[in-house]
Amino acid sequence: MTVSTGPEAAAQNEADLKALAKGGRTNVFGFVLRLLARLPFLFIAGRLYGPEVLGRFAYAILIVEFVAQLATLGLRRGLAEALSKQDRPDTHVVGDAMLVATFASALGAAVLIALPQLMFPNSPLNGLDRYLPLTIFAIVWTDIALAALAYRFDVASTVRARAIVEPWTISIAAGALFFYSARDGLILSYVASILAAMLTALWPLWRSYGTPQGWRPRPVELYLLARRNLPLAAADAIEWGSRRLDLAILGLFASPAVVGIYYVAQQVASLPQKLKSSFDPILGPVITRNLQAKNYGEIARQVGQVGFWIIAAQVGIALALGIPGEAVMGLVGPEFVGGTAAMAFLLAAEVAAATAVVSESALVYMARHRNLLLSLGMLALQVVLSLILIEMVPMLPLKPEYRGLAQAAAVAAALMLALGFASVAKAILLSKLLGEPLSIWRWSLLPAIAAAILIGVGATRLPEWAELALGVPAILGVYLWVIWRWGFGPEDRVLFKK
Repeated sequence: MTVSTGPEAAAQNEADLKALAKGGRTNVFGFVLRLLARLPFLFIAGRLYGPEVLGRFAYAILIVEFVAQLATLGLRRGLAEALSKQDRPDTHVVGDAMLVATFASALGAAVLIALPQLMFPNSPLNGLDRYLPLTIFAIVWTDIALAALAYRFDVASTVRARAIVEPWTISIAAGALFFYSARDGLILSYVASILAAMLTALWPLWRSYGTPQGWRPRPVELYLLARRNLPLAAADAIEWGSRRLDLAILGLFASPAVVGIYYVAQQVASLPQKLKSSFDPILGPVITRNLQAKNYGEIARQVGQVGFWIIAAQVGIALALGIPGEAVMGLVGPEFVGGTAAMAFLLAAEVAAATAVVSESALVYMARHRNLLLSLGMLALQVVLSLILIEMVPMLPLKPEYRGLAQAAAVAAALMLALGFASVAKAILLSKLLGEPLSIWRWSLLPAIAAAILIGVGATRLPEWAELALGVPAILGVYLWVIWRWGFGPEDRVLFKK
């Protein structure tokens, strides 16, 4: 069902498009900043600490951040719906969200402090390792604060906290703390980065929303808020977990050194993921408003528009990082070059996931339970495919020292296939619910991909320094030029207009 649009509705749709474009511009800028900050961390972690210490760190952080994801209770996206109801002051809604998430954080932190073996299954506890879960509170408060700010179209605070303060803090601290403790420096630098990001998020939250005057906790409403967000929280946890489950599965079969190599590949490949995940807080309020007006055609147009922007950006990034993949991984250390195949599959997985994530932006409001079932199906498929492909590795004619790296590539390939399934299934479901086709993929991407590959193949023949310094910009430049010339229409170019 699509309602007719008059001048006021057309003006609102145009304003929505401009808001989405503004968020997109800020997020692309944030991606560049995050890339510039994350690469020094990976270089320091790989060169100074080595793959084994990095693997231990990666597994512990995986568990802590998974529990933090659950403790957020889906409020990164659910908060937009709660704020859009306008039946209570915004500060009271944010206060409720903070309080209920704090209770959930306390429960999760208590479990991990009592059972630290969940974080460090294959290594002894060191120093204050047991109390690492206390960072869950900071992670959750930061996520909710940034979601509340994004509801008011303040994406700059997200970029500042996530793309500047957090990655630069962990990079600088990791280098400095290595001379204090080569054993604990990575974990201590992570704690410092989480606290810095929290302070960077809470300050603009206070300036934008102020203090919740007259707010009193309402236990019944807090319970209802948590219960209402359970499907959304589960969907968020599944989507987040699908990007970490591969590391968890690999840790059961491979050595800590292989886990460390895979973690580096995962960190490089997950950089484009921030482009699509940071659109959620901007797209959420736009979708909820159009849902209330039953303007389904506009929802389909906006989902398709943002989906194309995300896919176009991610394909370019995947080509620029994937074609010179050996040189990119070699920056971290020569022993990390073996993770190039895994990184290539992971970059492809991010492209495959884009349609699912942008479709889910509407499905979480229109069909929460069916979206959750599809997410669970995707997760189950990922596990099955991972185990099948890992079991096939011994059949390959590989030397024993390369089998762990082949297992790393196998779990990455399984993730790519599972995310592709989720994208197709969720796009079909959303299209049926809206009664409108979704135009996310466009064939105009193919000439840009072909041109980028042609330039990339030539770049791989250069020395490694030139492959990175000249090849990566050349691949991106040619790809963007072809997209701009033949792939972008007037609405797409709004992304680059102030």
